[in-house]
Amino acid sequence: MPEPREGRAEPSNVWLRPQRSRRGEPPVTSERIVEVAVEILDAGGLEALTMRRVAEQLGVVAPSLYWHVKTKDDIIDLAVDHVFAKADAPTGAQQNDWRACIEAIALAWRVTLVDHPWVAPVAASRPSFGPSYLDQLELVMSTLHRAGLAGAELSAAMWTLHNLIFGSASTEATLNISDHDREVGQALLQEHADRYPTLAGHRYLDDDDWLGDFTRGLAYFLDGLELRIRARPEPTS
Repeated sequence: MPEPREGRAEPSNVWLRPQRSRRGEPPVTSERIVEVAVEILDAGGLEALTMRRVAEQLGVVAPSLYWHVKTKDDIIDLAVDHVFAKADAPTGAQQNDWRACIEAIALAWRVTLVDHPWVAPVAASRPSFGPSYLDQLELVMSTLHRAGLAGAELSAAMWTLHNLIFGSASTEATLNISDHDREVGQALLQEHADRYPTLAGHRYLDDDDWLGDFTRGLAYFLDGLELRIRARPEPTS
C-alpha cells in the first residue's frame, strides 16, 4: 500500500493505513492483542475495552501495544475482522447455488453477531475494511450479481440483507425483558384487547423464537428476490 501523500491526513481506519517499519522485536504479537481484546469485548462490551486493560491481561505495559495499533478503535477494527474470520463459510456446493450461498452466509453472520454482540454497534458506526469481512462481503455481492442483480437492485438487496441480519442479531443480543414484565405486558394488552386485538390475540410478547423468525424472514426476502430475478426479461441476442 502506498505511503500517504505529504499533507494528506492519514486514514483513521487501521486497515487503510500502511504498515510502519519498526526496529527490534515487539514485546507482544498483534494476534495476542486481538485475542485478548475479543475476550474483554465478549465479557463486557465496548465500554469494557481499554488499552490499559488489554495490556494488563497480556502482562505488558500499555505503550507496548503501540507497536501494532494507534488507538482503541484500531483494536476493535482488528477484533471485528478476527471474529468474522471464524464464521462458517459456505460449502462448494452451496456456492454454486446463489440462494443456498446467501442463506449459509446469513446464518453464519447471525451466529457471529449473536455470539459477539459488540460487533453490530461497530458495524453501524463505521465500515469494516478487514480482509476476512471484505472476502465474505465480496462473496455475497458477487453471488447476488451472478444471480441477475445489478445497479440499484443489487445495492438494495445488499443493504436489505445486511439490515435483516444485523437487526435480528442485535435485537436478540440486547433486548432485555423479564418474565414478570412479559406477563404484566401481556395482561395490559389483554385489558385493552379492543384496541390491540392482534397483539393480544397472538401473544406478541411471548414470541422469542429468534432463529425461527429470522429464517422465515430470510426466506420471505429470498422468495421476493427470486421472483424478481425470474421476472427479468431474457437478454436479446
